[in-house]
Amino acid sequence: MWKMRSILCLLLLCCSAAFVAAQRSSNVTSKWKTLSGDAPKVIARGGFSGLLPDSSYNAYMLAQQISAADSIAWCDVQLTKDGVGICFPDLKLDNASDINISIKNKQKTYLVNGVPQEGWFSVDFNFKDLALVSLKQGVYSRSPRFDGTIQQILMVQEVASQVKPPGFWLNIQHDSFYSQHNQSMRSFVLSLPRSVIVNYISSPEVNFLRSIASRLNPRVTKRVFRFLGEDDMEPSTNQTYGSLVKNLTFIKTFASGILVPKHYIWPVDSSLYLQPHTSVVLDAHKEGLEIFAANFVNDIPFAYNYSYDPVAEYLSFIDNGEFSVDGVLSDFPLTSSASIDCFSHLGKNDKPQAKLQIISPEGASGDYPGCTNLAYINAATDGADVLGCPVQMTKDGIPFCLGSINLVDATTVAQSQFSNIATTVPELQIKNGILTINLNWSDIQKLKPAISNRWSEFRLLRNPKARNDGNFMSLADFLTFAKNATSVSGVMINIENAAYLARQGLGVTGAVMDTLSKAGYNNQTAKKVMIQSNDSSVLEEFKKSSYELVYTVDDAIGDIENSTLLEIKTFAKSVIITKNSVFPSIDAFIIGQTNIVQKLQSANLPVYVQLFNNEFVSQAWDHFSDSSVELNNYVLGAGIDGVITEYPSTAVRYRRNRCLGFKELPAYMSPVQPGLLLGLMVPQFLPPAEAPNPVLTENNVTEPPLPPVAKINPASDNGPTAAGPNPPPNGQSSLVASILMSSVAILAMIMVY
Repeated sequence: MWKMRSILCLLLLCCSAAFVAAQRSSNVTSKWKTLSGDAPKVIARGGFSGLLPDSSYNAYMLAQQISAADSIAWCDVQLTKDGVGICFPDLKLDNASDINISIKNKQKTYLVNGVPQEGWFSVDFNFKDLALVSLKQGVYSRSPRFDGTIQQILMVQEVASQVKPPGFWLNIQHDSFYSQHNQSMRSFVLSLPRSVIVNYISSPEVNFLRSIASRLNPRVTKRVFRFLGEDDMEPSTNQTYGSLVKNLTFIKTFASGILVPKHYIWPVDSSLYLQPHTSVVLDAHKEGLEIFAANFVNDIPFAYNYSYDPVAEYLSFIDNGEFSVDGVLSDFPLTSSASIDCFSHLGKNDKPQAKLQIISPEGASGDYPGCTNLAYINAATDGADVLGCPVQMTKDGIPFCLGSINLVDATTVAQSQFSNIATTVPELQIKNGILTINLNWSDIQKLKPAISNRWSEFRLLRNPKARNDGNFMSLADFLTFAKNATSVSGVMINIENAAYLARQGLGVTGAVMDTLSKAGYNNQTAKKVMIQSNDSSVLEEFKKSSYELVYTVDDAIGDIENSTLLEIKTFAKSVIITKNSVFPSIDAFIIGQTNIVQKLQSANLPVYVQLFNNEFVSQAWDHFSDSSVELNNYVLGAGIDGVITEYPSTAVRYRRNRCLGFKELPAYMSPVQPGLLLGLMVPQFLPPAEAPNPVLTENNVTEPPLPPVAKINPASDNGPTAAGPNPPPNGQSSLVASILMSSVAILAMIMVY
């Protein structure tokens, strides 16, 4: 265990070298709407329980080192048979430990709040009996790879003496239950030595808080009444918590604050959309009560209004212009710390703190169907620098914006009158698809768009209310919109499948050149034009233009040969690579960092990285289920030039955050050190080794010239376009077979909470 603690200390030193000098910023121009006027408190529930086993030494230490300097450690107190107070997240020990393995056949059934529950209860064991019990991750959607590290159950006094948290919060959840088993929470709390300074004590039971009121110094220890579900019954008063929240004057007689589930403040309807906020925060402050909000996690679905962005959720509770809670109880204290210190009180006119190009390849496609007018309007409003248009061709030769040549991927065509023209195109790896080239533009305009639900198997849907909203845009309309969008600095035209289209009689490169020219983009400097392709022969077609030619490396790579760099420079001015090419990972754990970004930049090739999403399943565990942490790691840790994201608002807010302007970065804004989380695992729990990502060679990037556009006899053009047995258009396909993408491991391991 001490060996693992040494590894943890190394991790913390590497992750937070600036922590000793980092303190919460004093923002004199901002006025917090808390009761005291101070910044809200960060309360780490069981330490950093979003990653490590709840209430473990490692979880407490990690939370303390990478959270706000005045963060508070939360301990759910349980009592053993011999009256020892332990920190454990649940009344039943088998919910977050291996007691069912280390102490077999000792489960019992007890009534808990009138409901029979079976399990291993702390009241049946003396503290010494628990010496062989190890804590484990109790939330099955989180990684179990830290469970092999022995993490003993800690006494309350051990947390205070070994962790030495800046603040300490004891939560007494089941006083009535322990009283029925001849144990006294009151006696335990009052018998704590003076060396254990408790800043807050909370309980959902009125009588317990009343019983300790006269024995605690309110200047040292604040009493907080914890609200449960509105329909749950408070045992002391026989009133529901829903009725008690309407009588805060009564709560004030025995408590100085209240702790409420976050939906008491921002209710959510059955469709997971926010309702108007309640008055409970203002009501509490009017009574002189502090109010704390609970149940903040990064890795389960919350209101769609937040677009899977946990920072956006925190800001709605602390920085909405009307009120601020006095503290937040979180499993991910790093995110709450950064939200308070770095992202609060930012305005859209605040100057960017990082040089970072933000590209939305299909508009704000995380919130609206990609490549629709709504997606582009929102991306421009959110502050994206460059709007992207993946160009597809229609049967009648109209170039338009859509993320896939297969209409099934992004429209409702499968439910339309055209569903009977499905075809299989092996060359494009399409089975039972309906290609854009099978329909005229007028037909496509009659279809409804479909939002991209990349993570639907985890029930992580995107903005269901807008899943079919918006209208498709031709390339000409897209260019007109971008030209008139004053906040947009450029456009990126993505061209794929050019060789296939040429053989079908459609010249996509010529259509793009012609449309750009007609829109006036070939003789202006106000808007940057980027031509993107994973096919070097496409970029060769545009070499005589003044456009920025962007080469896309679709596959994850581990290195790039010098000769390859020289070859890329002959046809491209910048490069797009995958996230895994920068920080390779196994089983969603980062194992290292490549030097590909530095190699490309040293060859004067700016590097853009794709694809950034807010959904937590798209990120490595090292990023703590926080899209802002992931962005920070690539920007500060790898020095990339731009991000390609489906959620531009998240990237724009990250670029403005004030912590990037600090002389010394706080720990929660310092880059994550690659591979260090692996140091918290015992060898048998490490992810299985995989073959390294392949090296990008010159052969991978050279392509034959595009074939001439075939002349198709209009008389024979009836029905779907046939697909011939042609070779794949992109040499990069040879890399695919050698790569085991980490996202597959994520899908196999994570379950929706």
